[in-house]
Amino acid sequence: MEIVWDQIDRKGWRAATAKVSLPAQQHWTYGAVLSAMGRNVRHAEIIFGGRRLGLAQVVSRRFGPLRVTLLSRGPVWLEPVAPDFAVRALRALGREAGLMIVTPEVELRGAGLIPLIAARHEAVIELRPAPSEIRARLGGKWRNRLVRAELEGISVLQSLPDSGQLARLLSREVEQQRQRGYRALPPAFTLGWLKADPEGMILYEAQHRGRTIATMLVLLHRPGASYHIGWSGAEGRRVNAHQLLLWHVIRDLHEQGYRTLDLGDASADAAPGLARFKIGSGATVAPLGATMLVLPALTRPRS
Repeated sequence: MEIVWDQIDRKGWRAATAKVSLPAQQHWTYGAVLSAMGRNVRHAEIIFGGRRLGLAQVVSRRFGPLRVTLLSRGPVWLEPVAPDFAVRALRALGREAGLMIVTPEVELRGAGLIPLIAARHEAVIELRPAPSEIRARLGGKWRNRLVRAELEGISVLQSLPDSGQLARLLSREVEQQRQRGYRALPPAFTLGWLKADPEGMILYEAQHRGRTIATMLVLLHRPGASYHIGWSGAEGRRVNAHQLLLWHVIRDLHEQGYRTLDLGDASADAAPGLARFKIGSGATVAPLGATMLVLPALTRPRS
């Protein structure tokens, strides 16, 4: 096994990941945003038998003399690998990354992996089936709310947002966080994504009787996309505007050839109402791997 650092560029990364499941945290734009925010971002290729089997985007930050490296939702495997190979790869990455904390897509166990935080559950909508099939998977109550929203005369507008639109949405989101007691990525991340890739997000707005009553922002990281921010006022909640917005997102992304829509954490403990909304949308809910500290391999792995 060989780990090759920082020899792949954006074009090569995009080509290599075009046909695999790619969470936002392993998309090149995500790294570009964090790099602009002052983080050290590096890209590794995992080579075995002369073939590139995996990629890993890692983000480092110094706390005094200590450097901590994060590998979120990775590595991205370009071919199926055995769990013991994945463990060896993580420890090989750690040889140069130093103190590394990883949250893999699937559960991994083995020597050199120390669990820190239990696995969380992620809600993901598979977009490749026909919209009629996706709609048939909606939960009964969720579907009924969608039908009622479709009868309310709500207009849904879709656009590539500008910085002014994002600033208004982020202001509402910050206030919503304060009221509901949750935390999310800082506004600088969203604005940075717009700067790094102006066509890498879509804003959906629900308008009713001349007023915007709900909004939804989706990040694009082909072949996948992610629900990023949602806001709804009292009128939006009354007429089930978020059901309608998410259905438009699903239908549009399907037509554009996207494979998955990641709705994020579906933990009922943190936000039971939001978890019910995600699960009712027909998303598949599955655990990620636990967040773990990786002890680096002391010797270079053999190919």
